[in-house]
Amino acid sequence: MLVLRRLVIAAAPVIAILVLALPLRAQEGFKFKTGVELISVTATVTARDGRFLPGLRKENFTIYDNDRPQTITHFSSDRVPVSLGILLDASGSMADEKMSSAKRAINRFVTDLLDEEDEIFFMEFNDRVVLRQDWTQDRRAVIRAVSQVNPVGGTAMYDAIAQALPVAASGRHSKKALLVISDGNDSDSQIKVPELRQAIRESEVLVYALGIDGSGRGTQSSPRTQPKPPIISIPGVGRPRFPFALPQIIWGGGSSSSKDRVNADALRQITDDTGGRTEIIREIRDLEGATARIADELSQQYSLGYTGPGDKDGKWHRIRVEVSEPSATVRARAGYFAS
Repeated sequence: MLVLRRLVIAAAPVIAILVLALPLRAQEGFKFKTGVELISVTATVTARDGRFLPGLRKENFTIYDNDRPQTITHFSSDRVPVSLGILLDASGSMADEKMSSAKRAINRFVTDLLDEEDEIFFMEFNDRVVLRQDWTQDRRAVIRAVSQVNPVGGTAMYDAIAQALPVAASGRHSKKALLVISDGNDSDSQIKVPELRQAIRESEVLVYALGIDGSGRGTQSSPRTQPKPPIISIPGVGRPRFPFALPQIIWGGGSSSSKDRVNADALRQITDDTGGRTEIIREIRDLEGATARIADELSQQYSLGYTGPGDKDGKWHRIRVEVSEPSATVRARAGYFAS
């Protein structure tokens, strides 16, 4: 018995070294198995005039999980770094003034409006999805990637968002977000809005959308398409959650119609579940102001957290965040799956 005790004591430092040597993700996985799960919530609080409401404290907030009040165990009003993916519509309708305005807005967004600690990836989409720039803090690399976009083809925006989700989830910062800039209704995606909403609900990614609904001088017509493989893949991400098949492009004439306009309702269904939002731009010159508003919002949000109630029932748990200021409006993610 004495010999066994000495062996255990002698082995203890070795066990401690092995645990410390584990990768961070492995240690996190080990901690998760204890059954303690922190539910993180990013809250945007605005006053009646639509401006951010500063100065709130933890006691000003109440969080409900399936209508049951929860104890807030984590609170911060400080700006935290963000892992942000930018998705730009590169379809034919974005040609000329729309694309030049979008490029200027993105360049200013990444160079002047984001913090130097923030990391970015850049993705373009038309009837294909292309990851132009993987995660980086090099703003020049992002600007180079944006400059390479050549608008042509149709619009597979929903596919792009779905494929951007796992990329966003791999970001190193706790706050993760997507910004989608598009001028048209989705015409080429294989995934449908209900499936996309399901995928978004399974993530913790904030999704913002800027829909350009003003007139532009893009003259290329959208192609007629019919679905045909192969599967789209993005380097370093692995197999996508859904079978996204590339469409076969059949070029033809035709002019834009109401079907080509931004589907604001669909965008809001996608963004509002996350705590993000959709903004519709009527004039192209307003795009820079809209990106500035989103950058400002990302820098002025409250970070909240509470211990999950432990119901691993695989069901959707609704989250509701309230503040003690009666005139304030709160946006936060709608809930999570307790799996």
